[in-house]
Amino acid sequence: MNALLFERPVWFATGPLVLEEEPQEMEDFTYHRPVLAAEAVELLAPHPGSLVVDGTVGGGGHTEAILKMGADVLALDQDPDAIEQAREELAHFGGRVTLRQTNFRNADKILDELGVAKIGGALLDLGVSSRQLENAARGFSMMRNGPLDMRMDPRSTITAADIVNRYSEEDLTRIFRDLGEEPAARRIASLIVKMRKDSPFTETLQLARAIEKVVGRHGRRHPATQAFQALRMEVNDELGALEHGLRVTGS
Repeated sequence: MNALLFERPVWFATGPLVLEEEPQEMEDFTYHRPVLAAEAVELLAPHPGSLVVDGTVGGGGHTEAILKMGADVLALDQDPDAIEQAREELAHFGGRVTLRQTNFRNADKILDELGVAKIGGALLDLGVSSRQLENAARGFSMMRNGPLDMRMDPRSTITAADIVNRYSEEDLTRIFRDLGEEPAARRIASLIVKMRKDSPFTETLQLARAIEKVVGRHGRRHPATQAFQALRMEVNDELGALEHGLRVTGS
């Protein structure tokens, strides 16, 4: 993007990396209301006539709060389920909100397409949503069996199963250690490489139980939490997306 003017700093929050998963029927799944919406709006200080980029619209809670302050919003999310939910929730705002299914790392391209050269601020809410965790078919859950997927954007080509079954023991150790801060990273990687020789990992509970053999149970946190976090971040290149997203929205 050429000469993007920027009125406010990027404001971002990290969603909880550890969520207690509780049994819930699929038809009851909802996006939780953002707990920091008021703080986000206060820091962004949106005003009528400005355009704010919400890089992770989710269920639309932050976007709705910004719209109520009078600003327009470019709402992005790589998850098609989130876009559909937000489209429904925000329909009454009409043309004041523009929705696009894409990662926030592509915000500059969308702004170029829209002919926007100046934005009033940007919001990036990082992490995984409870809705994604609770839907076993998405493959994020350690407690609900589903395909070992973990893609935020189903159009992406690499899945968690690809990583678990193809990465070397050294590379698995690296991502569990660096992205998950998992103390047992090397032992988990070693067991995965050993077990996949007999049977590839294809399901979430299959992997979670293997990790539990190494880590054991300690308190409420599931023993596979940090390893699953690392896989999710690797599948979705979350650190790369954040670095690029901050650059293109804050330039």
